[in-house]
Amino acid sequence: MYLWIKAFHIVAVVCWFAGLFYLPRLFVYHAGSSDAASLARFCLMERRLYRGIMLPSMLATLILGLWLLHLNPLWLKMGWLHAKLLLVVVLIGYHHICGAQIKRFARGENRRSERFFRWFNELPVVVLLAIVILVVVKPF
Repeated sequence: MYLWIKAFHIVAVVCWFAGLFYLPRLFVYHAGSSDAASLARFCLMERRLYRGIMLPSMLATLILGLWLLHLNPLWLKMGWLHAKLLLVVVLIGYHHICGAQIKRFARGENRRSERFFRWFNELPVVVLLAIVILVVVKPF
C-alpha cells in the first residue's frame, strides 16, 4: 500500500510542477500581448490550467504526502523533512500568488513585464532542485 501511495504522490507532484512551470510562461506571453483575442485566450488558458490541473494536483500532493507522513511518523524527527516541508509551504504560497496574478490579468490590472515573469518562472525550478536533493541525499 505504501508504494502505491508514494507512486501517486510522485505523479501528483509532477503534474503540479508541470503547472507551476507552464503557468508563469503563459504569463510571459500574456504580458506581451495587446490584442483582445490573445488576452481573452490567455485568460482562459491560465484559468483552466490553474483550476483543472494545478489545484487538483496540489491537493493530491498534499493529501498523499500527509498520508505518507502518517505511515512514517518518525520522519517528522528528521531535519531534511522539516526543510522540505518549509519548501512545500513556499510552493503553496507561489501557487496562490499565481492564482492572484490570473485574477489581475482577468481584470486587466497586470502591471508586471514579460521580463518579471521570466524571472518569476525560475522560483519553482530552484525549489524543485532543493526538494529533490533533500529527499534523495537527506543531508541533515
